[in-house]
Amino acid sequence: MLLGTGQRVVFIGDSITDCGRRDVAAPYGDGYLSLVRAFVTARHPGLELTWVNRGISGDTVRDLAARWESDAVGERPDWLSVMIGINDIWRAFSPGREAEAVPIDEYERTLRVLLRRAVDATGCRLLLADPFLVEPDVDEPQRAQTDRYAAVVAALAKDFEAVHVPTQAAFDRVLAHTPPGHWAPDRVHPGLPGHAVIADAFLTALTA
Repeated sequence: MLLGTGQRVVFIGDSITDCGRRDVAAPYGDGYLSLVRAFVTARHPGLELTWVNRGISGDTVRDLAARWESDAVGERPDWLSVMIGINDIWRAFSPGREAEAVPIDEYERTLRVLLRRAVDATGCRLLLADPFLVEPDVDEPQRAQTDRYAAVVAALAKDFEAVHVPTQAAFDRVLAHTPPGHWAPDRVHPGLPGHAVIADAFLTALTA
């Protein structure tokens, strides 16, 4: 287990991280973060970790930039988990919202600046999770675009010596046996089994 005793673990991202953490499922949400927290606590009760959810539904990397000082740097994390990009991509495939999509060069540039700021200001270690699409056809346009953004995250993980969480690969493993609707009815927002797939990828990465 890479997490250390008494550390503060902050998660930031979009709706996949949010999962009701600001209302009905406060303060952790009812998604993958809650599952990761529960299993880490059960397996390592002596760690006494502090868990913080700063996901906001609908966010792109532009939105993260607007709140980075308060919701990432200001939280003084020992570990900072970032999963962002699904909306940056999805908006390009959403009629009437194409202008809200974030081009891949802007995505990479913005995310790199944010990560550098967090590491320099807090000394935190990073958990970087891929954006994903619960779609087995790698040639489907949105899935193909998602894979390109995920490659950016993988490259940033190497550059920052971060722990990389390959969430798309985790879904690809289960999609080899089951249809997308088993995990996410709209291919983007997972149900509980889909969040378990993500949580399992995090736990695997943290114990590698």
